[in-house]
Amino acid sequence: MDSIRIAPACPDDIIGIHPLIERAYRGDDARVGWTHEADLVTGARTDSATLTALVTDPASRLLIAWDGDTPIGCVNVADRGDGLAYLGLLCIEPARQGTGLGKRLMAAAEACAHADFGADRIEMTVIDARVELIAWYRRHGYAPSGETRPFPISLDPPLRMTVLVKPLV
Repeated sequence: MDSIRIAPACPDDIIGIHPLIERAYRGDDARVGWTHEADLVTGARTDSATLTALVTDPASRLLIAWDGDTPIGCVNVADRGDGLAYLGLLCIEPARQGTGLGKRLMAAAEACAHADFGADRIEMTVIDARVELIAWYRRHGYAPSGETRPFPISLDPPLRMTVLVKPLV
């Protein structure tokens, strides 16, 4: 894991990171890992235009974990104002899940939120049915805020998002 580097994405990185995101969240390969949502949601997780917007927005950072020239994970952190940042799109190449890379990316996103945006707290949303993932985030300092939000895609039955918050020091 010593050869892994984490760096902000540039627009040219989208072509390599987009397939990784799809594999990690909803693709057939997602079931190799443990953090997928392939059993709950089908279809594309995101698109190149959305990722380009994240990379070019000054209030957002898409951080990529690289093993040499190969992207193996990513996370997005965005400034929500008033000391609040948002963490999203955390994903790891399915075959590399469970190696500590998710923890490293999350720590990099939290440090970026504090350093780049002056955030003193960070929030995320997780599908409420993903209790194992919520438990993982809780072990890393995130706590349910008591708030839920609708899932951004209309589904039957509908899904809800649990809001988790962590203070940054």
